[in-house]
Amino acid sequence: MNKLIFFDTETTGNTEKDFLIQIAYKNDNESFVGLFKPPIKIPPEASAIHHITNKMVADKPTFKESTNQPIIKKLFEDKNSIVVAHNAPFDLMIIKKEDISLDKFICTLRVARYLDPEGKIERYNLQYLRYFLNLDVEATAHDALGDVLVLEKLFERLKNKIKKEENLNEDRAIEKMIEVSSHPSLLLSFNFGKHLGKKIEEVLRVDRGYLEWLLAQKQASDQIDEDWIYTLKHYLEK
Repeated sequence: MNKLIFFDTETTGNTEKDFLIQIAYKNDNESFVGLFKPPIKIPPEASAIHHITNKMVADKPTFKESTNQPIIKKLFEDKNSIVVAHNAPFDLMIIKKEDISLDKFICTLRVARYLDPEGKIERYNLQYLRYFLNLDVEATAHDALGDVLVLEKLFERLKNKIKKEENLNEDRAIEKMIEVSSHPSLLLSFNFGKHLGKKIEEVLRVDRGYLEWLLAQKQASDQIDEDWIYTLKHYLEK
């Protein structure tokens, strides 16, 4: 019997060098949120997003040293568990540093893109989708447990859509979401930079050099950008 676990992390930043500060999860039986002291200082630009300061975690254990780590590790790594996160590759990278590794997951970001093949949605970040889809949930943004509550609602909306559009039952819909989540998304247009709003295939025709440059930047970056690297390689046929 599959067990869905919705989870989110707050961190010191959004790169491979960053660490967990807060983790929250929710399943059918319980919800949990905990603060932990990261091995590096929390920079002010991170605090400006999630409002967690170094003072707030000064007397907290690190996650690895906490009594919560073995409990969460056992729960997440259980063979029947399916963890659900938005932009899951980043959160999975963060918890892997804390000795929690798993292969079976659902990324609601990738599923949302999959269900929007014409690219009608301008952005896919969690809070944008919350209001774009009019999800009925009371939750504080950029707080791990608040984001988990939004995530749970988003998951239900996406699951119901995939069931309806592909005529799938509950189990097959979840299997499809896992399959979609297991590989990078093929992006359609730019939501940043000098080609903002343009289709990537259009930019390929008029400014291939920009795509070449962007791919080099993404590959050299310490940010988690699997979808963009996959997309740029696809269009550049690399």
